[in-house]
Amino acid sequence: MKSPLRLGLAGLGTVGAEVARQIIEHQDMLAVQAGRPIVIAAVSARDPKKNRNVDLSAAAWVEDPVQLAMRPGIDAVVELMGGAKGAAYHLAQSTLSTGKPLITANKGMLAAHWNELFDMSARYSAPIMFEASVCGGIPVIKVLREGLSGNRITRIEGILNGTCNYILSTMDATGRSFADVLAEAQAKGYAEADPTLDVDGWDAAHKLTILGKLAFDASVTTEQIAVTGIRSITTADLKGAREDGMTIRLVARAEKAPHGLNLRVSPMHLPLEHPLAAVTGAMNAVTIKAEPVDVCTLIGPGAGAGPTASAVLADIIDIARKI
Repeated sequence: MKSPLRLGLAGLGTVGAEVARQIIEHQDMLAVQAGRPIVIAAVSARDPKKNRNVDLSAAAWVEDPVQLAMRPGIDAVVELMGGAKGAAYHLAQSTLSTGKPLITANKGMLAAHWNELFDMSARYSAPIMFEASVCGGIPVIKVLREGLSGNRITRIEGILNGTCNYILSTMDATGRSFADVLAEAQAKGYAEADPTLDVDGWDAAHKLTILGKLAFDASVTTEQIAVTGIRSITTADLKGAREDGMTIRLVARAEKAPHGLNLRVSPMHLPLEHPLAAVTGAMNAVTIKAEPVDVCTLIGPGAGAGPTASAVLADIIDIARKI
């Protein structure tokens, strides 16, 4: 068998710990899939003593995550710290400048620094893999880059934020208030203690930035997107929509228009027969209109440890296979 792919893993939160657990506990299956063993050679996290329910004793601990890429024997770096700036951004720069692949779930960093990071990727022949940055368990990045690469895409619209979808669909089904359902979402782990990025639409906007770049134009920026969140949606709004045969979802949309691109994240009234209207709970969905395929809809879990780790592992296996 080929030599192992030796990973440096930065970030051992919910997703990072799950990625580590999957690699360690299922190494034989992953080796078959990848054509070579996958090994976590070094890790970096804020608290090396925290119990993460995974045995990382075989990995070296690195205090400064930026140093992971420069550590001898590291073949690729997995960045799961988050944050558009700071350590994650500097680690990405360090990884690419050493010519090593970067696997990341960091949508904010990619949306903010796309041109710089992909210029570095090209300059140093270092791939950036980012399937986990949008819609977690839905392979929408691969669909756009590979499956639909021969199509002319005219519109992408989707439910890109599971927190907002859980809140709106639960309000719709139960008649409970926004504040009540938000508190429940936080208790279940669907929403952060500070839910601003989610409920004000910016998480979805970062994801739409990435989809817009891939589908239409690499110059798309988050600043071009008209963003409205869901804080003002009431049970009366949802009841009125139902009476009209519709429902309300936070929809991110990028669409070609005669004057350029229309880019928007906002609550939208959707007919009940619309593919996105039936998506409930914390699920995500993306509908792509293109020629010659016509309309393609992808639905699946968009966040959480399992779905996000699934996307990260797919990228790691692609690197191991040199895809």
